[in-house]
Amino acid sequence: MNLYKKILLAESPLVIALALVCVVSVVVISSLGSHSQLILKDNYRSVLAAQRMKEAIERMDSAALFIVAGERQKGIEQAEKYRPFFEAELKVQEGNITEAGEKEFTEGLRHAWTDYQAKFDRLLKSATREEARQLYFSELEGSFLKVKASADEILAINQDAMVRKSDAVRRTAERMNTITLTVALAALVLGLFVSTLLTRRMLQPLSALSEATHRLGEGNFDTRAHVRGNDELAQLARDFNAMAGRLAEYRKSSLGDLLQAHLSMQAAIDSLPDPVVIFATGGELQNVNQAAQTLLGIRSETVAKDPLKTVDASVRSVLERMRSHVLSGKGAYNPRGFEEAVQLPTVLGDRYFLPRAAPVYETRGVVVGATVILQDVTRLRRFEELKNDLVATVAHEFRTPLTSLRMAIHLCTEQVAGPLTDKQAELLHAAREDTDRLQAMVDDILDLSRIEAGRVELYPLPTDVSDLIDKAIEENKVEADAKGLHLSVGFPVPEVKVLADHERIGHVFSNLIGNAVRHTAGEGSVTLGAHAANGAVRFTVADTGKGIPREYHSRIFEKFFQVPDSGPKGTGLGLYIAKEIVRGHGGDIGVESEPGKGSTFWFTIPIATESRVKGRQR
Repeated sequence: MNLYKKILLAESPLVIALALVCVVSVVVISSLGSHSQLILKDNYRSVLAAQRMKEAIERMDSAALFIVAGERQKGIEQAEKYRPFFEAELKVQEGNITEAGEKEFTEGLRHAWTDYQAKFDRLLKSATREEARQLYFSELEGSFLKVKASADEILAINQDAMVRKSDAVRRTAERMNTITLTVALAALVLGLFVSTLLTRRMLQPLSALSEATHRLGEGNFDTRAHVRGNDELAQLARDFNAMAGRLAEYRKSSLGDLLQAHLSMQAAIDSLPDPVVIFATGGELQNVNQAAQTLLGIRSETVAKDPLKTVDASVRSVLERMRSHVLSGKGAYNPRGFEEAVQLPTVLGDRYFLPRAAPVYETRGVVVGATVILQDVTRLRRFEELKNDLVATVAHEFRTPLTSLRMAIHLCTEQVAGPLTDKQAELLHAAREDTDRLQAMVDDILDLSRIEAGRVELYPLPTDVSDLIDKAIEENKVEADAKGLHLSVGFPVPEVKVLADHERIGHVFSNLIGNAVRHTAGEGSVTLGAHAANGAVRFTVADTGKGIPREYHSRIFEKFFQVPDSGPKGTGLGLYIAKEIVRGHGGDIGVESEPGKGSTFWFTIPIATESRVKGRQR
């Protein structure tokens, strides 16, 4: 098994733990949903039918009173309207018997209704008003009250059942929460434990190599690194042992000392699977390793000439850029992330490399060359893409159930499903805030996936600077007022237009203002500003919060980075998304802050000149 597979194996317990937590969460959500549907299916229709039957029988009673009062035609019309309505709802009830004792009450209602209809028909056949009055008060009124009482009994038994089942759902939710938390903690602990064991075992060969290297550095050329296996570390150990043997052979002669240094260096760089290219101070090529020869076609026997002329232009461009960086005195070059990976053609096809460069020093500390390493990250980049696709897919699949959950909570808080107690209302409002926060996190993750996939399209149009700031104030004022902050414009806004996508720039403002509101104490202030300079407008969002330490200024715009001990936490994606949106407009973004003195975030957008507008339209 090679080193790459061992690394994946060491990380697999955490992935399995995450999958287990996801499965348990899905089961919990499905269980709670089925319990809620059971209440609606079994009892809600019976409650609705009982209420409608009560209304219909009351209308029938009104029709009887119309007949008694002499309004016979009006009473007959009303009776003909509500009699079939009552019968239809009664049949619904007869087909939806779910509770103990409900069948007997329904049968009683059917008998009462049949009796009431017979007496009502006799009322219709009465010849005089006096006869109708006597029949109503002696017989029909009692039947009416009996029908209504039976409907009330059905209504009560179903309402009681709904209350019992709601309590059962609540208890089930509490039990499921406990189970989910327990499974999550157990899976995390187990995953970390197994991953730690596998990682420690994987690093044992490195310890052996480190110890052997230390002894070799002390002059013990008989030392050997004992590493078993067929992976890269084992191969490196074998190369190391071979190097130590050659060093021991040449130790006794001055020529051997020179050859020892050269061969050990060559063996070391040849053992690396990534291309390594070494330049002299004058820029000429000094040495390459086997990977550079195989993958990039740079031949070691022609290094005295200029073999970079024969390689692909993109490869030459990267090597020359790294060489210039180091030899110009800027020190080592270390990439900041996968976004700096470059696609280069090789004999194995196009592959992605992450360029690194470091100066070569002599004993006096003088730079005598530059080493460029092109780290092959093709597989790692592919796994990064697969991870991003997985996260985006999961986030997308969350949207539908999350929308349903938000709607259900909203309907409950609006008391559509019935009145709420103060405690229930408090819990539902807290749940609604949490679902809104979760929706914002899902939206951020989806925006991140679109940005990384290059699917975010911008539609910049000439827009007044004042319109952008006024809209930002309007959309975020409620949040600022709720915390007791003063949100305002600091100084006159320039009367110019910028090329801006309204929606995307609004997202940038919302993120910066939202961060300022979260990290500023009550009675503080958040001030927006703008001024034009060098063909662009510089927008600012300044707050009176506690500020950001200088060492984090360059990192807060990275994915998932959050300043330690900074208070309320989000997803760590907002500033990264804002940076990509601003750069997509051709601008830049940054921060000026000191601890205890607040923070000022700024970004620039080009002014909408005629040439820029035409260029965007093309």
